[in-house]
Amino acid sequence: MTDVAGVLLAAGAGTRMGRPKALVEGPDGTPWVVSAVRTLRDGGCGAVVVVIGAEAETVRACLAGEDVTIVEPPDWADGMGVSLGAGLRALEAHDAALVHLVDLPDVGPDVVRRLARHAAVDVLARADYGHGPGHPVLLGRDHWAGVIASVVGDQGARAYLDQHDVLAVDCRDLATGVDVDRPGPMLGR
Repeated sequence: MTDVAGVLLAAGAGTRMGRPKALVEGPDGTPWVVSAVRTLRDGGCGAVVVVIGAEAETVRACLAGEDVTIVEPPDWADGMGVSLGAGLRALEAHDAALVHLVDLPDVGPDVVRRLARHAAVDVLARADYGHGPGHPVLLGRDHWAGVIASVVGDQGARAYLDQHDVLAVDCRDLATGVDVDRPGPMLGR
C-alpha cells in the first residue's frame, strides 16, 4: 500500500476574506483548518503537515487536539510557494504528498480518497472539477525536489506541473472545488 501524507496550506492572511481562512468557521462552528485536517485524515492520509502563518498562535490552538505536524515558515507571507516548499521539506519517508488548500470547504474525504488511489513515488495528479486543474494535487516523492526548486512567491507548483504530464482525476461528481475568497452566506459564521 502506498503511503500518502497530507500537506495542508493554511498560512495566508485572507485579506479578501477579512481574516485568515484557517480560522473561518463552517456552519457547524468548526474552523476550516480543523475541517481540512480531518478531510485529509478521513481520506486516507497517514500523516498530515499543516503550514501556518497568519495568526499562528490562534491556529495552533485550533489544532491542539489534532494529530498533525505544524510548520511555520518565517517567510510565509511571501506566498503559497514558500508554504508548499516548507510543507514538502517537513515530510519524511512517504511515497506521495497530497497538497490541499484550507479554502476549499466543499472538498471532502471522498475527493482525497479518489486522488490517493493514484499514489506512487513517480505520480503527478490533481483533481478536476470541470473548470480546469484544481486541488488537491498529488505529488509523488520523486517530484518533491523539483517542486521545491521551482516554487516562487504565490505560484506554488504551477510552473513545475505545466512542464510535466499530470493525471487529471475527475471529481465533478464529488465537489465544486471552488476556493472561497470572500465572506458569504455559505460560510455559516
